[in-house]
Amino acid sequence: MSLEIERKFLVRDDAWRSAAIGEHYRQGYLSTLPDRTVRVRVIADAGYLTIKGATVGAARTEYEYVIPVEDAHAMLDNLCLRPLIEKTRHTLEDRGLTWEIDEFEGENAGLVIAEVELESEDQDITLPMWVGEEVTGDPRYYNANLVANPYCNWGR
Repeated sequence: MSLEIERKFLVRDDAWRSAAIGEHYRQGYLSTLPDRTVRVRVIADAGYLTIKGATVGAARTEYEYVIPVEDAHAMLDNLCLRPLIEKTRHTLEDRGLTWEIDEFEGENAGLVIAEVELESEDQDITLPMWVGEEVTGDPRYYNANLVANPYCNWGR
């Protein structure tokens, strides 16, 4: 069993872009129940199946498996809930931490979220200047919930 501990933040500006490397993600959900999610993802030429438990604070259990990319595409096209999550994930290093900045597309266009994985929930971190409001505990920002309630429906 793996334990994922991450914090999520909104991104306040584009100052991170020059240091980031991006890769396109296509993902969908077979289950979005609050106590477990089952996600299918394609990154480049690789397919993944991920099962996550309920979020407690900033932590949750996570199991991830490589699957044939053809199977992943078939599940995304035929089995996953709509809309699919399409995004470019940018990664960069800052003060010894790896930040992942997700720039969403499609029905979630305009949403940009930064995530950082931690060793413990109480790990002390210094936030980069481009990091804005923390949204770790706000379920609206969970990728699985962006399927049922996409960002375009939020009425900003």
